[in-house]
Amino acid sequence: MELKRQKEVYVIGHKNPDSDSICSAIAYASLKNEILDRVKKGDSEGLYQNLFVEGGNVVYVPARAGQVNTETEYVLKTFNQKTPVLMNAIRTQVGDINIRHIKGIPANYSLKKAWETMRESDTSTLAVVDKEGFLQGLITMSDIAAAYMSVLDNEILGEACTPIANILETLKGELIVGDSGKCLTKGKLVVSTATLSVIDKFIKEDDLVILGNRYEAQLSAIENKASCIIICDGARASRTICKLAEENGCSVICTPYDTYAVTRSINQSIPVSYFMIKEGIIEFNESDYVADIKPVMMSKRHRDFPIVDVNGRYVGMISRRTLIDMDAKKVVLVDHNEVEQAADGVDEAEVVEIVDHHKLGTVETIRPVNVRNEPVGCTATIVYEMYMENQIPVSKDIAGILCSAIISDTLMFRSPTCTAMDQMVAEQLAEIAGVDIESHAMRMFEEGSQLKKKTDSEIFFQDYKKFTAADVNYGVGQITSMNRNELLSVEERLLAYMESTLEDMETDMIFFMLTDILKESTRLLFVGKDAKTVVENSFHLEAEENYIDLEGVVSRKKQLIPKLTAGLQG
Repeated sequence: MELKRQKEVYVIGHKNPDSDSICSAIAYASLKNEILDRVKKGDSEGLYQNLFVEGGNVVYVPARAGQVNTETEYVLKTFNQKTPVLMNAIRTQVGDINIRHIKGIPANYSLKKAWETMRESDTSTLAVVDKEGFLQGLITMSDIAAAYMSVLDNEILGEACTPIANILETLKGELIVGDSGKCLTKGKLVVSTATLSVIDKFIKEDDLVILGNRYEAQLSAIENKASCIIICDGARASRTICKLAEENGCSVICTPYDTYAVTRSINQSIPVSYFMIKEGIIEFNESDYVADIKPVMMSKRHRDFPIVDVNGRYVGMISRRTLIDMDAKKVVLVDHNEVEQAADGVDEAEVVEIVDHHKLGTVETIRPVNVRNEPVGCTATIVYEMYMENQIPVSKDIAGILCSAIISDTLMFRSPTCTAMDQMVAEQLAEIAGVDIESHAMRMFEEGSQLKKKTDSEIFFQDYKKFTAADVNYGVGQITSMNRNELLSVEERLLAYMESTLEDMETDMIFFMLTDILKESTRLLFVGKDAKTVVENSFHLEAEENYIDLEGVVSRKKQLIPKLTAGLQG
């Protein structure tokens, strides 16, 4: 039968996530689940009702749109948090839609039992699976109808290797002699209605004989080495017949049905393995994207399509109607609201909420959503405010990751994006978490740098975002360190990497900030046609061939992006 499962809403930050993106996703998912739990228990007093998405059996899951950097790894380990689930794309997958979780049946199921299961499950297709749950075939209503059309084939029971057990079940019979685990493997079906002399000539070895309460006919069938006799109308076999049948290896079944009913219904005992579809089965994986499988489904006339899990085991069925009624993957965006920065496929997902501290961007929603956007230095600051508004206490570990996110995003309060609110919140969180801000920050930044141990790609994508201005696509990456020499040691490596990947990145220009936290300055690297001109126009300074030193510039969001945007538009 179809089972209902929790609907997952993913709380996810931007591509190439930083500490704020990861920590805010974890903390906000935890807050949302706490709110939902309280609402379910009827304890909603003091809750800010607009903060939760109504709609039944929901769970919020923290996610990430890229690899976790070493700084964030240190933070998560320090405060006992699991790494969020990786979602490089948030496109709707088969596993997100309403799969009909109809149990598979074994290959030896009778057609009658399969038909009854279909009626109970209100389906026209069943999956046939082995003991491990792997798909073996499909049986449909049409296949069962075909079995009834084969009623004139008097050898089909043997050809199908029909189990005696199936015959007993179909005819509500009682096995008087024989083994229910045995299968018919050959012989024809004979209905004993003629005279004894005719019957005696017609019955051959291994035949299955349907007859009434006629001793002579029963004896004739056994002497002609029939494999099984079915005695109708509720009649019982005599002791002599039972003894002879046992001596000759002939099974004896008694059924309350009359000869007509037995003849009509016995084909229902054939195992589904004989009629099931084995070749050309179109199956999909739970991880497949709906947009990719939809054309295939629409091009086929199948009513149902089987779904398997990542291990190849059968899960359930979907139909074309499922796609019509499906819900898109639901996501809450934190620490970003621009398509270029979101995980791939955001346009196929349903954005249900946005929590951010950046300028409003290009993400479009299919219906009105809650948006919490504040001019503070870190999304974690906003998340903490929401805890306070809902009167939900912040645990020690959640306080630790939120405090760490603020320290990271504000460069320990040195960034011009840092507000008095950020610093006040960080201090309150540090007290709850039991950490010293300065010593914790030093360790975080040390863990986050270690540039010599990282590949060019790891350094470049540690914190990289894409932007668009005046029809120009450009990317900006940033790394921070408290050691200027460490930053300069990777300059040539990064420039070479930027040059080699410019075309593959599908951007016109790439900029990269080497930010010295202690000296509050940045060496800005750049590649791409006209990139030098844009930099000089933006900052009204003369640049070197591939870099420019910017004193007092540490914030990408507040000090760099606005200048570059103005330079590109001017």
